[in-house]
Amino acid sequence: MSADELTQTEILVLLTLMAESRPVTNTELKSLGPELRADSRRKLNRLELVDTNTSTRPFTHELADNGWALCYELLSAGAPPRATPAARTLYTVLSSLGRHFARNDLRPADVFLPAPVEKTPENQAPDVVARADVRAAPIEGRIREVYSRLASRPGKWVGLADLRSALTDIAKDDLDRELVRMYRLPDIHLVPDENQKMLTARDRAAAVIIGNQDKHALAIETQ
Repeated sequence: MSADELTQTEILVLLTLMAESRPVTNTELKSLGPELRADSRRKLNRLELVDTNTSTRPFTHELADNGWALCYELLSAGAPPRATPAARTLYTVLSSLGRHFARNDLRPADVFLPAPVEKTPENQAPDVVARADVRAAPIEGRIREVYSRLASRPGKWVGLADLRSALTDIAKDDLDRELVRMYRLPDIHLVPDENQKMLTARDRAAAVIIGNQDKHALAIETQ
């Protein structure tokens, strides 16, 4: 779809969610940027640009795959007609980012990551505790277990083809979904193969798509 179908406020909501790269509540959106009103929220949901969790109060919103793709297009779109000076400045910055992304073959999901959880006096390592809770998820635990067997040390790259071969009992869609979610954790890295010509059909089939880019290898810094 084209950004021309969206209002400037809706575009700013997408860019805010891209920058945060995490579920954001209605309350937070109002402090980070524009307010997401119900009619715009329904529109962005219908266009599959934003995923909204309505089971909690306040609602939380997260950029969907189509939203990531559109934000990537905005990096080279240029300011729309009759844009305000502030909007023209924003699009100038986006264009500069777009040139950097193009030179380095990057996508927004490679750069915009959730901020680390701040440590507090009451709990000196809440980010570690959060990761431990998440690791209780069966699929993530299996991925970490297999990675530790395949990698000789933390941080070593392991091909997703080898990872999938060891997890054949997990459906591809379920494994893809979990890898996409884990990509946002601070100790997880997923990258495309630098030498695309050397990729085998097995490597290509095992790739997971994040931010419109195929990722072929996984590294986990901690085990």
